[in-house]
Amino acid sequence: MAIKNAYLADVYAQVEARNAGEKEFLQAVYEVLESFEPVVEKREDIVKAGIIERIVEPERFVQFRVAWVDDAGKVQVNRGFRVQYNSAIGPYKGGIRLHPSVNASVIKFLGFEQCFKNSLTTLPMGGGKGGADFDPKGKSDGEIMRFCQSFMTELSKYIGPDTDVPAGDIGVGAREIGYMFGQYKRLRNEFTGVLTGKGLTYGGSLARKEATGFGLCYFTKEMLAAKGDSFEGKNVVISGSGNVAIYAAQKATEFGAKVVAMSDSNGYIYDPNGVNLDVIKQIKEVERARIKEYVARVEGATYTEGCRGIWSVKCDIALPCATQNELNGDEAKTLIANGVKLVAEGANMPSTPEAVAAFQGAGVLFGPAKAANAGGVATSGLEMSQNSMRYSWSFEEVDAKLQGIMKSIYKAASEAAKEYGCEDNLVAGANIAGFLKIAEAMMAQGVM
Repeated sequence: MAIKNAYLADVYAQVEARNAGEKEFLQAVYEVLESFEPVVEKREDIVKAGIIERIVEPERFVQFRVAWVDDAGKVQVNRGFRVQYNSAIGPYKGGIRLHPSVNASVIKFLGFEQCFKNSLTTLPMGGGKGGADFDPKGKSDGEIMRFCQSFMTELSKYIGPDTDVPAGDIGVGAREIGYMFGQYKRLRNEFTGVLTGKGLTYGGSLARKEATGFGLCYFTKEMLAAKGDSFEGKNVVISGSGNVAIYAAQKATEFGAKVVAMSDSNGYIYDPNGVNLDVIKQIKEVERARIKEYVARVEGATYTEGCRGIWSVKCDIALPCATQNELNGDEAKTLIANGVKLVAEGANMPSTPEAVAAFQGAGVLFGPAKAANAGGVATSGLEMSQNSMRYSWSFEEVDAKLQGIMKSIYKAASEAAKEYGCEDNLVAGANIAGFLKIAEAMMAQGVM
């Protein structure tokens, strides 16, 4: 499918020429520009100001060497990255990802998406992202600490509580955030809210761990309610078994649904009686083991090697919560044939363009990541607020604020879609609503 508007097609051609081979970044830019067609037709001022040409180019991109020593005394070298994508509405905000797949394209795609996601939260946060091609799996605590200290030694030159506030992402949990925060504090001799996702004993926020998964279900609840429906009695399939997947499963269950399948990178489990979350939490959060251990502990459950097969499990609601491009066009067609009614993205860009087109073409309700999974960064923003005030809110207070934010995100995306002639298209609506706030701020601040 080609971008029809000549101006937007020309902008994309320039992006493609400048970022040749960066498939994840180009995919994200294409999807966003395609949805801007009704905007550029109505808003000549945005075109004249060159906002779109500017927004597809990051303000700053940093790549650096991360040298560290493993337990055997051998020097290891990884690549670190930070993209500070857009600061028009606030300091850069976005996670740090540690995974072998991390490269410039992945970091830029994530940073670009983060701009719109953060804008939708209504909180004053710009977009950024970072990471390294380091794999925490199989590493000792000492190795992870030494890597994180080396990584932060370089990253600390570019971040700060009013400049750029990183958080966790794939491969970065409380342990990694703690090591990075400690190193920043040692280097700068200051205790600030420079990272979010911190432990509760040193400035973290209650409900942060649960936020993305809970927020995904709050957004999904709004999607269902708009059509006079609910989670009650629905079968749900959730890919992944990290924080997002676990807490999406918990909230979906609380809302009356039955989660029948979950996965990790090796394979997936199917439990027709509903996944026992206490067992999943023990395996994944305490033991850090593989999900196949579940079948040895829960009668009636089965395990299948190969994580992509999870999309063959029949369900009413699918929540992809693992990684980008995990759900392709053929798998989308399988879900549709099996009667799926709603798909909402818990991971960042987990559905390929072909999958999204298939869902929309079949009338399946579709919640895009930048709206549906914004609960994590929204709660990170609430953590920043608490750090600035030297104060902390209760779990219930944070959760109530999160619910309000997710409702407002759905409302903004839904209303923008309707206003710009694409009613019920939440992909376009989320892109447009997030973009317009950034665009207005950029125009107010002049050419920069």
